[in-house]
Amino acid sequence: MARGISLDLDSSDSIKSAASRVAYDLATFYTGNNTGDVPGNLPDPYYWWEAGAFFGALINYWAYTGDTTYNKITLQAMEHQSGTNGDFMPINQTYTEGNDDQCFWAVSAMMAAERNFTNPSSSLPGWLAMVQAVFNQQAHRWDNSSCAGGLRWQIYTWNAGYNYKNTISNGCFFDIAARLARYTGNATYAEWANKSWNWAKRVGLITSDYQVYDGTTDISNCTSYDHTRWSYTAGVYLHGASVMYNYTSSLSTNSSSNSSSTWKTRVNGLLANANHFFSTNESSTNVMYQPPCELTGRCNTDQLSFKAYMARWLAEAIQLAPYTYDTVMIKLRATAKAAVAQCQGGSTGTYCGHRWSSGSYDGTTGVGQQMGVLEVLQGLLAPDNSGPLTSSTGGTSEGDSAAGTGSDEDETTIHYSAITAGDTAGAAILTAIVIGLTLSAVYMMLV
Repeated sequence: MARGISLDLDSSDSIKSAASRVAYDLATFYTGNNTGDVPGNLPDPYYWWEAGAFFGALINYWAYTGDTTYNKITLQAMEHQSGTNGDFMPINQTYTEGNDDQCFWAVSAMMAAERNFTNPSSSLPGWLAMVQAVFNQQAHRWDNSSCAGGLRWQIYTWNAGYNYKNTISNGCFFDIAARLARYTGNATYAEWANKSWNWAKRVGLITSDYQVYDGTTDISNCTSYDHTRWSYTAGVYLHGASVMYNYTSSLSTNSSSNSSSTWKTRVNGLLANANHFFSTNESSTNVMYQPPCELTGRCNTDQLSFKAYMARWLAEAIQLAPYTYDTVMIKLRATAKAAVAQCQGGSTGTYCGHRWSSGSYDGTTGVGQQMGVLEVLQGLLAPDNSGPLTSSTGGTSEGDSAAGTGSDEDETTIHYSAITAGDTAGAAILTAIVIGLTLSAVYMMLV
């Protein structure tokens, strides 16, 4: 059996062909369209949030290549997991759902709006309205009771990590606020993007030299940090800053704290610090890797997917801040070449591994590995793509600025909602839930 995928970095047809092969192998991990399974869910060991990212990658695949092969399963999954209220809090996930989990699905819905992906059924809100619902709910959860603001990792008190104000939840909220400002032109979203950025800087999650840490705890009033630096936390702030640079560049007037030059400085700082996630070894210069876990082979299931999001957001930075082209493309080209060389595994001989900078196939396969390579390949096509739309440049998604403005379901409602088999997919939390116990017993035990 022939193994591997050929790639000519200077041929868009070759890039699309390679992406097609990687996308095909990625889709084989999905079981939600099988009889008896739940649309939108990935099987164990993948958590619900990664499924949201999975469908974002497939939306990107369609937008960059024009291949509609996976649009049907993507539409079905996004509609099903949007939930009863179109806010990505479906009953089979809400009990264990965190702010970052909800936000990753909202990011995929935002991509659908920005790329004019197939609209949801007429009985459901539009993609834009779904993102607005998530934004409004998370703005309502902005917590001034400690650390003078910020979002908590978890939505509900019974989930371990409730006291943690993690960077990805806050960075993801910043990103959707920025994107809503750009898409709709509504300055209120931009105000929230600025507020979220300023909070992260003030408490030290983003340092003066643009390092991005993992999070902080309200137990210390956000004065102590987990200093771990992950590619996806750095990437989400880089993307949001690029969006704000693009948005403010189009405004006729700017304040000194919200000008395109201010955001350009921030983009440049974050882009320079992204070098932390690219190898400097002579044999693998500019190849992306995950410093906290990759070289020791200890990346967990979630962490195996983090490079996918950095690749996605770097590519979009080119579209939003075109002056970054040279800096970004040298990294994407080197990474794509090394990443495709890892695609030698599985039954097809083309499933991809994770340690792209190692120079040899690492023998692993999985959703995170496939998404990573797919997003890098798609990123090579970004300069030839028109980029994310807005409502004034051809975006047609229907919005609802009041969506999600009702209060969250209270804790009693969530506790006494029926738990379904879909809950076993769960959000990425630390608390184990014993399904066999009655909900009232669980409540008393946790309280």
